[in-house]
Amino acid sequence: MKRIALINDLSGFGKCSLTAAIPVISVMGLQACPMPTAVLSAQTGFESYFYDDYTDRMNLIAEQWAKMQVSFAGICSGYLGSAGQIENLLHFLEKFHSPDTIFLADPVMGDNGRCIKSFSQELLLTMQELVKRADVITPNLTELCLLAGLNYDSLHDHSADADYLSRVAETARKLFTGADRLQTIVVTGIVIQKAESEHIGNLIVTVSDDRYEYFETVYNGQSFSGTGDLFSSVIIGSLVNGQSPAEAVQKAMNFLKPAIEEASRERVPRNHGVYFEKYLSMLL
Repeated sequence: MKRIALINDLSGFGKCSLTAAIPVISVMGLQACPMPTAVLSAQTGFESYFYDDYTDRMNLIAEQWAKMQVSFAGICSGYLGSAGQIENLLHFLEKFHSPDTIFLADPVMGDNGRCIKSFSQELLLTMQELVKRADVITPNLTELCLLAGLNYDSLHDHSADADYLSRVAETARKLFTGADRLQTIVVTGIVIQKAESEHIGNLIVTVSDDRYEYFETVYNGQSFSGTGDLFSSVIIGSLVNGQSPAEAVQKAMNFLKPAIEEASRERVPRNHGVYFEKYLSMLL
């Protein structure tokens, strides 16, 4: 059975990070091998939570895995709360990122033009180093702009223009031209106004050429904890299983759409996440 190393935090509530990734990877017929970066009672959107930092234990876990002489078909990283955790992941990649391993990095740093609480220039610099080691990255528009050193509004202000997607694709392509391994960028959560409704989509950019593909659905204006982790988990699982980036993105969108729609109808609080468990069979 192929294995995927999952580098992320473990939150008891919020249906995000490892609690979202592990069932997705498992139902797709792959072995989920979690390396927790932190243990929390609930994700940080809640008013109060217990937090236990695992930064100093990440390398200890990696050393034991190295002794076991295990290998991974995929590596997937999510929220990394400090430059130290990113540096630990870079050391991990030296041991386990082989030419046969697909490494997906989700550069969690912000959304809607705003940065996360733990953001710093040091975090950004180490994240820029990390994504250059990746085969696939899944930034949202805010994170793409941070990585590119571009003002978010200077790109988002063109969202009504006919060439908006081309602008986003060009930003992604310029950022990673010349990178050693990066093949694919999936820019997530792009909101575009069409006629009387908003649409939200994901743009697949191939760095080595001028192609890009865009997949969208009607946007209901709602967002929920963990949907980014679920999305990236489906992407890495699909790629390891031999599917194309386009097939992977379509599978992830088809899986998330009913879960988000149900959570919206039921008025589930954003921090509690979506009822994705009911739809896991769609990934079989």
